[in-house]
Amino acid sequence: MSIKHFEKLSNNYIELLEKGDDFNVIIKVGKSKDIKEFKVHSAILKYRSSYFRDKYIYGGFISLESFDTQLIFDLILVADEFVLEELVDSLETYLIESKAHWLRTHFTNVYKMCFQNNKLKELQNWCNNILAKYPNIIFDSEDFNSLNETALVSLIKRDDLQMEEVKIWNYVVKWGIAQNPNLTSDPEEWPYENFMTLKDTMKNCLSHIRYFQMSGEDIANYVLPYSQILEKQLWRDLTKSHFSSNHKVISTILPPRIILKTELSTRSTTRSTEPFSTVINEEHAAEIASWIDKNNTTYSIKNNPYEFKLLLRGSKDGFTCESFWNLCNKKANTVTVINVKGNDNIERIFGGYNPLEWDNSKDGWERCHDCFVFSLKNNAIQNSILSRVKDPNTAIYHYYDNYGVYFGHELGMFVNGYNGQENACYTYYYPGNFEKQIDVCPPETTQDYFVNEYEVFQIHKRTK
Repeated sequence: MSIKHFEKLSNNYIELLEKGDDFNVIIKVGKSKDIKEFKVHSAILKYRSSYFRDKYIYGGFISLESFDTQLIFDLILVADEFVLEELVDSLETYLIESKAHWLRTHFTNVYKMCFQNNKLKELQNWCNNILAKYPNIIFDSEDFNSLNETALVSLIKRDDLQMEEVKIWNYVVKWGIAQNPNLTSDPEEWPYENFMTLKDTMKNCLSHIRYFQMSGEDIANYVLPYSQILEKQLWRDLTKSHFSSNHKVISTILPPRIILKTELSTRSTTRSTEPFSTVINEEHAAEIASWIDKNNTTYSIKNNPYEFKLLLRGSKDGFTCESFWNLCNKKANTVTVINVKGNDNIERIFGGYNPLEWDNSKDGWERCHDCFVFSLKNNAIQNSILSRVKDPNTAIYHYYDNYGVYFGHELGMFVNGYNGQENACYTYYYPGNFEKQIDVCPPETTQDYFVNEYEVFQIHKRTK
């Protein structure tokens, strides 16, 4: 018979912790005046927690192969708490270079956490490089008003932020008001103290607005109502410069933001117009049109019988499944085109044609005989690939809550996909319901991509 006195043993260990006898480690918890000290024993820590048995602390070696990516991301935060700067830097580099897709599909949380911890500069810069190009991801999100001030400032100070200056101003004011629940939305009702409250809240943002890049109309409509939060000299220079070109401005004039330019459409030679697409060109459109009509020869640009009417552009309307269903629901005869980039840094153009209506009232697969998916030739890909549906029963998928564009259960693709993951494109390749593989990834695999841009068009027969 064995006699066990674990309760007494446990109490002895607790007493040892409370008295701090023979300790060789001190753990401090809390901040400033609220710090508590625990005098503990390394031998007990080592055997009660695998964390303290890791080899990195003594040997500088850590193996990441057996860790999932979420754990590695969490490890960065822990390593920073222990001021293991070299490990933090290495893990940031590893995630950016090797786990970029995971970062994108968990973008909201990654963005939030890396700005809560202001030392993760590499991850902050990685996030901001994406948001500078696609600012609507954060500015139009439900979480915008709770955005960390450091994150907001780091964005609006960028020269390459792809947004009109007046919109940036409006968003920053919206954010500032949201930080003060007592402020009403109508500044005409505000006493002077309310403007001073808003000014103090926005003090780190105001110097990064390019006021002199706004039109006089925008100044009058959107800046004037909040003019009391600006420095008097700035407001004087701003108003006088719009009345007199000879006015000598004393305030700092920030340079205009660098807005990316797009090539003009080749269809119109008489006047400059916006391109019909930022993903495909006129030759691509003619090729897609010939596939729709099942022609053996490709239409030329001049005899393309279809007009491509833009319904959605990701960089303008958002990359979420909600934006897709808001703009494309009940739309038939649609062509989706997607510019993506993989881990090999090669850009590809994928797409699909759906002759039926996208319908958010349906939940599941819809039978379709004439849909197809494709990849298009570009600088990196020599030949376009057309892949028509084989199994019409699993051709088109409707799922309002979690998915946007979804072609095919097998050898297909979906974008802005599961659980609202933004800027994501997935391609599946298993022997199944489409004729050909449209990608270069090995058979029976899944390839994940980051979407640079995607567009959905509704096609119409041209009127003669």
